[in-house]
Amino acid sequence: MQFYSRRKKLIGNAQTEQLYGHCLQFYGQPPIENISLSEFETFAVDRLKLLKTVENLGVSYVKTSDQYTKKLDAEFSNLNFPYKIEADDRKPQTGPSEYEKRRKDHISHFILRLAYCQTEDLRRWFIQQEIDLFRYRFNDLGSKNIREFLQYNNLHYHTISIDEKRNLMDKLINSSFAVSGSTVDCQDFYKVPFQDALDLVRTRKVYLKGGYVYIPHQDIVTIVLNDFRTRLSKALALTARSLPAVQSDERLQPLLNHLSHAYVGQDYSIQKSIGKISLEQIDPLSAKSYPLCMRQLHRGLRDSHHLRHGGRMQYGLFLKGIGLTLDQALQFWRSEFVKGKVDADKFDKAYAYSIRHMFGKEGKRTDYTPYSCMKVILSNPPSQGDQHGCPFRHSDPELLKQKLQSYKVSPSGISQILELVKGMHYQLACQKYFELMHSIEDSGFSLNHPNQYFMESQKLLGGPGAGVKVEVKREDNPATKPPNPSPHQTPGPGNLPQEVAAEITEDLDSFFQDA
Repeated sequence: MQFYSRRKKLIGNAQTEQLYGHCLQFYGQPPIENISLSEFETFAVDRLKLLKTVENLGVSYVKTSDQYTKKLDAEFSNLNFPYKIEADDRKPQTGPSEYEKRRKDHISHFILRLAYCQTEDLRRWFIQQEIDLFRYRFNDLGSKNIREFLQYNNLHYHTISIDEKRNLMDKLINSSFAVSGSTVDCQDFYKVPFQDALDLVRTRKVYLKGGYVYIPHQDIVTIVLNDFRTRLSKALALTARSLPAVQSDERLQPLLNHLSHAYVGQDYSIQKSIGKISLEQIDPLSAKSYPLCMRQLHRGLRDSHHLRHGGRMQYGLFLKGIGLTLDQALQFWRSEFVKGKVDADKFDKAYAYSIRHMFGKEGKRTDYTPYSCMKVILSNPPSQGDQHGCPFRHSDPELLKQKLQSYKVSPSGISQILELVKGMHYQLACQKYFELMHSIEDSGFSLNHPNQYFMESQKLLGGPGAGVKVEVKREDNPATKPPNPSPHQTPGPGNLPQEVAAEITEDLDSFFQDA
């Protein structure tokens, strides 16, 4: 792919039309056109949102359930990805055309390949989500569309004739799960070489005869998924070898580096409740509305009257996000540190600067954003003596169990959390912790940010400072606050001066910044 600052008009040539000839594909051919950096960013973020939704729904619901399908349908529609064949072409079309949706699906997949080929963990995550996404879309296809897909991708799996099906009816009923005499006639069976269906043969789910297996319509997805997994795994390995050449492009390097742990939710640096949290409220709020990571940091600060740099950054930005002003933050940290081994003079010299810097009042005056869950989980793991990080990711399971017990979490709830942790679903474990601490069955949201946890908790409990006297709101001087760069104001990357190219890089970095 090449990237230009101007938007490219859609091409309708035969080669491009052939590339998007079906609503579902194996992504065998890379994109063949030029796109703008703006479009590159948008496509990447939208597909990342889609894969995050697939991951969350896959753990929260049975993957074939109506709830799973309904919620994923809504996400496909919102993000303008292809997911259903239009039943009636006479209906007026609104929004992007089917061609534009397929183009976005194709290009966005290859963008995320670049971001998620860098480590084994990233490749494993990407493959799993793409396979779940592919399964959902494949299962939504009708018999005719499946045959077209198999033919389009040179998968020579043919349906058997009606006469052959009748001759083998008893064998098919006895060997195939969920197939009865009344359903054999109304569904397709595929004749496939047995070496392509070893999983089904091993579990004895299909009829085997003469080196071929006879696979019912609902099980052909297993064969196709195995093929897709193999192709995608090989493609990611090849992409990883070529990555240094791509990363040498200064326009793309910051974007690709951030995509693998990018936060794509609400911006919690915009403090809608600034000044509405009093310092006296912090202790009770930590027990009621803090996620476990922040509760751990707060407890550690109260016990030792000190936090190392990683803990101060993680907790300080969280406090900023829930509404503490700069003056309140300085007072909070000073009052706690002077209880330990730091006197007021040393605090002002060694620590106050970093707090003002956190609020964008020192240094390059960057208005730092509270850490997202992905940032906490993937970057700067805690070492001995540190309090920061994600307890679900970085704590020993036995220590995590003891901590949950001390917070009165029920034994069954602890078991559910530890099971999610074992499956490396750390954000979902935190979401389960939220539901247990607030005595609700379904939180109704996908947890991606510690400040989101706090806000959702306060919604359930009546809002920040409910029943407590609210302090007078004090605004920071807007004249000292630098404007936030817009991610969509991306200059053209042609032969630009060095300072202009640096601005592009900074814009891309800001777009995916979660620190």
